[in-house]
Amino acid sequence: MANKIDYRVDYKKRIVIDSSVHFGKPCVAGTRIPVENILELVQEGIPFEEIVGKYYPDLKIEDVKACAKYAAELVRAEEIHVETV
Repeated sequence: MANKIDYRVDYKKRIVIDSSVHFGKPCVAGTRIPVENILELVQEGIPFEEIVGKYYPDLKIEDVKACAKYAAELVRAEEIHVETV
């Protein structure tokens, strides 16, 4: 269960939005690595340890978990508008 998300991870300290970095896309704090890039690797089923070890050695596993938590929070807060036919 290496990719299990610890919901106690406070992503707000690890994910930043800065208009001067990647056009304001969310990035891992202290880096120019967009959350989107990390999520693409997670989507491919790559274990968190491999993401950190092979693709982004400057990150910690907690950073990858924070990206997943950030995405989950966005989906949770999303408003759904369904049209009835």
